[in-house]
Amino acid sequence: MPPSQAEASTGTGASNGTAAGSYVLTLSCPDKQGIVHAVSSYLFMTGCNIEDSQQFGDHDTGLFFMRVLFSAESPVTLDKLRASFAAIGEAFQMDWQLHRAEDRMRVVLMVSRFGHCLNDLLFRARSGALPVDIAAVVSNHTDFAELVGSYGVPFHHIPVTKDTKADAERELLELVREQNVELVVLARYMQVLSDDLCKQLSGRVINIHHSFLPSFKGAKPYHQAHTRGVKLIGATAHYVTADLDEGPIIEQEVERVGHGVTPEQLVAIGRDVECQALARAVKWHAEHRILLNGRRTVVFP
Repeated sequence: MPPSQAEASTGTGASNGTAAGSYVLTLSCPDKQGIVHAVSSYLFMTGCNIEDSQQFGDHDTGLFFMRVLFSAESPVTLDKLRASFAAIGEAFQMDWQLHRAEDRMRVVLMVSRFGHCLNDLLFRARSGALPVDIAAVVSNHTDFAELVGSYGVPFHHIPVTKDTKADAERELLELVREQNVELVVLARYMQVLSDDLCKQLSGRVINIHHSFLPSFKGAKPYHQAHTRGVKLIGATAHYVTADLDEGPIIEQEVERVGHGVTPEQLVAIGRDVECQALARAVKWHAEHRILLNGRRTVVFP
């Protein structure tokens, strides 16, 4: 969930109407005096205009997090900004990134035999609600080849068995590299990724799964929940790590249900909350609003 301590400020000057590029700077570093001043002074001195700034200092970890959206006119370029900001990054021991705000992130979606999240993301991307370019859809089954084709997106069938798992993951990595993919989304992909793949794509894979209180594992979790009289249906979107379903949480969604709902209605409600949580997580990642904070995340929505 978004940190309550996050503070936002907007605007350092009015635009003069000249065409300008927009950029996003994100950073994390040990918390100390002068970070915000150094960043804002740098942007002022390079002729940039801050349009939105959010920051958060975590007292538990001693780290400081910041996201700045700013505009800059020619001859400022992304390469020049990265080169000139490096000295500030080094001085404050920053882990930082600079991106063009208008660039759409290239994404691969992965799915098995539940297509609600896949269809939702495909539609949101086509309608412009998600700032992503879907480079391909990968599945270990062929069930959604026709659906994906209707969106004009390449479909890759990569079967997975115990004996072919390593080859399948190599094929996936080749696709990610060839297509310059920045994010892999497990849109109900029902295969466990190997530790090696998780490490190679660290911070670049988002998963969605149901989350109940109490938790139900195995087949037909919604039917198990109905049997136990669950009152809340939930879903969690998180980054994938080698620790199964224990990666840093990005977003969660819940829906209250009554005693009269059927297992089929629980399934429908669960699909809706899964779509909502996953879509928000993908959008925030694509807009560079998420910063890793150990096993947690800082989200600037």
